[in-house]
Amino acid sequence: MGCGEDGAAGSGRAAPRRRLRRVRPPGHGRDGTKDTGAAMTVIKPHASHWGYFDAVVEDGRLVGVRPFARDPFPGTLIESMPDVVHAACRIDRPYVRRGWLRGERRGAPRGSDPFVPLSWDRVTRLLAEETRRVRAEHGPSAIYGGSYGWSSAGRFHHAKTQLQRFLGLGGGFTSSVTSYSYATGQTLMPHVLGTNEVVLGRVTDWAAIAANARLMLCFGGLAAKNGLISNGGGGAHEYLPLMRRAAAAGVRFVGISPCRGDMEAELGAEWVPIRPGTDAAMMLAMAHAILAAGKEDREFLATRCVGWERLRAYVAGEADGVAKTPEWAEPITGVPAATIRRLALECAAKPTMLTAAWSLQRADYGEQPWWMLVALAAMLGTIGRPGQGVAFGYGSINGMGTPRRELPAVSMPPVRNAGLHIPVARITEMLERPGGTLEYNGRTITLPDIRIIWWAGGNPFHHHQDLNRFLRAWSRAETIVAQEPWWTPLARHADIVLPATTTLERNDIASSSRDRFVRAMHQAIPPQGEARNDFDMLADVADALGYRDRFTEQRDEGAWLRHLYERWRQACARMGFEAPDFERFWAEGHVEVPPPEPEEAYTQFAEFAADPAGHPLDTPSGKVELFSETIAAMGYADCPGHPVWIAPREWLGAQAAAAYPLHLLSDQPATRLHGQLDPGRVAAADKIQGRQPIRMHPEDAAARGLREGEVVRVFNARGACLAGLRLDPGLLRGVAAMATGAWFDPLEPGVPGSLCVHGNPNVLTPDIGTSRLGQGPSAQSCLVQVERWEGPLPPVKVHLPPPVAEEETLP
Repeated sequence: MGCGEDGAAGSGRAAPRRRLRRVRPPGHGRDGTKDTGAAMTVIKPHASHWGYFDAVVEDGRLVGVRPFARDPFPGTLIESMPDVVHAACRIDRPYVRRGWLRGERRGAPRGSDPFVPLSWDRVTRLLAEETRRVRAEHGPSAIYGGSYGWSSAGRFHHAKTQLQRFLGLGGGFTSSVTSYSYATGQTLMPHVLGTNEVVLGRVTDWAAIAANARLMLCFGGLAAKNGLISNGGGGAHEYLPLMRRAAAAGVRFVGISPCRGDMEAELGAEWVPIRPGTDAAMMLAMAHAILAAGKEDREFLATRCVGWERLRAYVAGEADGVAKTPEWAEPITGVPAATIRRLALECAAKPTMLTAAWSLQRADYGEQPWWMLVALAAMLGTIGRPGQGVAFGYGSINGMGTPRRELPAVSMPPVRNAGLHIPVARITEMLERPGGTLEYNGRTITLPDIRIIWWAGGNPFHHHQDLNRFLRAWSRAETIVAQEPWWTPLARHADIVLPATTTLERNDIASSSRDRFVRAMHQAIPPQGEARNDFDMLADVADALGYRDRFTEQRDEGAWLRHLYERWRQACARMGFEAPDFERFWAEGHVEVPPPEPEEAYTQFAEFAADPAGHPLDTPSGKVELFSETIAAMGYADCPGHPVWIAPREWLGAQAAAAYPLHLLSDQPATRLHGQLDPGRVAAADKIQGRQPIRMHPEDAAARGLREGEVVRVFNARGACLAGLRLDPGLLRGVAAMATGAWFDPLEPGVPGSLCVHGNPNVLTPDIGTSRLGQGPSAQSCLVQVERWEGPLPPVKVHLPPPVAEEETLP
């Protein structure tokens, strides 16, 4: 499959082909083979974000998977791998939207137009010509290299990395910063604690918590399902075993959440149901109870914090005339004042760890509960004490709190992007308002006029909110390119669709700083159809644009894997760990990094707590900033200089609309990773009549005359979707919950506002920034109504290919 005959940019003649010879890494094709008589069975080591596994292959097909033998708690998601790798919705060859070929570009509806199959040579020429034209006419900022998503656990064939390397070396592009998962906290915490490590890095070990803490307050819970996912792959799912060990050691857990299921039953946790979006009010009331009892750690507040007096005046009511008492918080949160006061005084009396899930800051004014939780820990004086303090994300991903040595992960070298950067959750706004401005974290960003959207390794129709508004904005682009293995909603709403290989069809290395294993990912099956690796397809486009050698560095897949592993090996050696050479690593299938000794149980901020002058935080004051002069100077009413209570735009408080009386929480699924694996057997088995389940309290369902297993319509002013009803007495009354990730499947493709027949909750969630500081997503602030679906049940079609037109029908 060639890249066409275009010469290097400006050469005026055809350039010679510079095909890289495919070199298989050592050991490829020689491991784990056995003759079963009827068929040759091959076992290949591999990895995914939901766990390491061995691929079982017969006659070139993936027929099964086996969990990594060293994994103490493997999950079930790997069972879906054979289904999705050989799914009917695999993209078999390159396609281009028929209307795009006819010149129907900006403003054209996408999602309903048939696709035309084209050769790789022709598609490569089209991509090079369109990229060259847009750069020349509109500049590099007119290309948005989105590609937000987890894509492969492999560090070389990581789609986003490859695409952004290609666009960066080609002259720059508009990209995004922060993450949908924790964008708000990611922006806030450097102002408050001087680091993002408390959000996504090395936090206090579970071993330190088990040995030293006696109480762990978990705002948003510690959902077991989230502990089965690791970005970059995971060989050891230790999250649940370590958490259970802490409970067995005598740590008392309290889950403060609208959902009882956010705490694992084996922990024996106390459940404190709380109204969604009101955690900051409860924390402020706990602070008032501690202050009223004189239990605040005045020495810590005076020597290791700034701004305490400003926050104290607000909590006491001196600043605004409203004392933030437990009685004040009870009608806001739905938590009894006595419970708030009891928990506050228990925190002051026992060694306590405070934590909040990432989901808390994915809501209106999500900065406030996270900032206030830091303030609570400061009042208790526990920041930096062994096994105590504050951290975010213990219940959000595997590896948080797992003992580990400070070593890097295997990674591609970065490429500088000279283009613009926008907050990741503001894509719709960028497309809607070219030339307009956006305030973010003290800066004013001029929004670019995007002509090309180029996406690889992600699905914005999963991550983004208010999909009907998003779909209208999406039509403003002239060209949308998708590199995808499957006909996901992204591919179905693109113009140029490039079939990408899955991880099973290439060699790679899985690695995560949160996991002690590095995994060799051996190619298990041949590329399906005409699928190609992202690296190879982009190298051909770079060739047509004149910079193939800079993009590839004249390395093929095998040479890159050796190079990346050797860089990692040398970095580890400098840090005291001698990793085996590449040949041994590839033959054995993994490297294990020994964990630190038990006596080295890590507590975050320990050095700062012991010597704040000698080990200051990286904040302007060097201390914990309970009041931030930097944030205050930004003048944002939606995020002032210290944590406050601001009523959400949508919640179950006094302003809740009678038309939409249920608060919808859209949580992470237990049956897939985001939208990945949705066509697989694990996700399918959980659905109700083929639809994503919605969980409701039995009394809320009964009040609407609804029964378990029925298909219902979930709706608000932004959109509507179908869902299958599941009753859950472990939900707070007035709250419904629906996992994200069911592929967007509109009844009328390409028509904004059409009913999603499959159950994607992001047709309902609002697309508005948490505040001008964080500009994170506010998906968890969402009101809806639910009613029985009375009409004929429309089929789910999104797991089948879209309409295809024959090339010869074109004029």
